[in-house]
Amino acid sequence: MSLLLDEIALATARLAEAGVPSPRTDAEEIAAFVHGVRRSELHTVKDADFDALFWEGVARREAREPLQHITGHAYFRYLELAVGPGVFVPRPETEVMAGWAIERLREMDVNAPLVVDLGTGSGAIALSIAQEVALAEVHAVEVDPAAYTWAKRNITELGQGRTHLHPEDLAEALPELDGKVDLVISNPPYIPPGAIPRDPEVRDYDPARALYGSGDDGLEEVRAVERTARRLLRPGGWVAVEHADQQGRAVYLTFPEDNGWRDVRLRQDLTRRDRFVTARLGQD
Repeated sequence: MSLLLDEIALATARLAEAGVPSPRTDAEEIAAFVHGVRRSELHTVKDADFDALFWEGVARREAREPLQHITGHAYFRYLELAVGPGVFVPRPETEVMAGWAIERLREMDVNAPLVVDLGTGSGAIALSIAQEVALAEVHAVEVDPAAYTWAKRNITELGQGRTHLHPEDLAEALPELDGKVDLVISNPPYIPPGAIPRDPEVRDYDPARALYGSGDDGLEEVRAVERTARRLLRPGGWVAVEHADQQGRAVYLTFPEDNGWRDVRLRQDLTRRDRFVTARLGQD
């Protein structure tokens, strides 16, 4: 066994002791990042090339700093995004919602679908849709300056020319597109004020503005998404909005038939927990 693989085994034990959920994977990701190789190539690193910076990265992860902050990137569907302090690290749960939106857009009888991502953060959802839906034009909205900077970087580096970034509040965004949009999607802040996220990576490192919603239940931003989607969508257009697993019923009721919504559905993530609500704007 090589020196690096021996050190990875030791690091795995340290990370496991610290409560890191995926200690072996994280140790290997840090090793690959530090040594400039793929995880599948770690065995090729010569003993003489071992870099002690590996242990600096392990110490940061042991302190529960997000792996993505250490390596500077996060994976989302088929994308590798630049992330760091000031922007929400995209999660696998959100990939499910993005996948639903991509499938819905592909089914539409629309040559160049128009999409709005409200509160884009790193740009993960917007860029995935632009990459995977031919000819889609995606407008990404982000009011927070720090997150906006990360989104702009990702849009520039990934070369998605059909993704347009707007420094606007999701409640008032893009009036010029009223009644024209085919799909609105959002992962807004929704944690109720006073609630404390269990994971240190979320609690101590994700920006509070991306986590905590307004109002006693944390759902004021979700209600703002409903109003904005109702304004932006064409008749027959769709909306998808993420929420916490215990908020499913409340978010479902945010899209009432009296407001023109049809086909309102609670949808689950990979762990079979309620994770996002979808609805279609009626055509009558």
